[in-house]
Amino acid sequence: ILGFTIMFLPLTTLALFSPNLLGDPENFTPANPLVTPPHIKPEWYFLFAYAILRSIPNKLGGVLALAASVLVLFLSPLLHKSKQRSMTFRPLSQLLFWTLVANLLILTWVGSQPVEHPFIIIGQLASLTYFTILLFLFPAIGTLENKMLNY
Repeated sequence: ILGFTIMFLPLTTLALFSPNLLGDPENFTPANPLVTPPHIKPEWYFLFAYAILRSIPNKLGGVLALAASVLVLFLSPLLHKSKQRSMTFRPLSQLLFWTLVANLLILTWVGSQPVEHPFIIIGQLASLTYFTILLFLFPAIGTLENKMLNY
């Protein structure tokens, strides 16, 4: 209860007394119907999904990749093949986890950048890496670590 109170009090204070502190500064400029902003982007917590959406040039393919990027997170417990649940004594899985975290940070950064040449390629590679890690490498590493546990 103490930890909950320690975390809840600052969050409540922030939300009640200064709710716009962490907002995007672009939201405070007066609206002008004759001028479109040069780069419209979503909030920071949607940027990784936005980068996956933009990485496929086809509209339907981008929407399907966006839906798949969320659905693959729901599939990850079903794809877990390791007999040992914790990652404490699984160094390959730890390395792969931190690779996934770095990949998500790259996707978030690419989602905040304009749609230009280097960012398109980086976003496509990071999107491919995201799906490869979650769908293929995590189950393969789990199977490999199961074999290593038998020795």
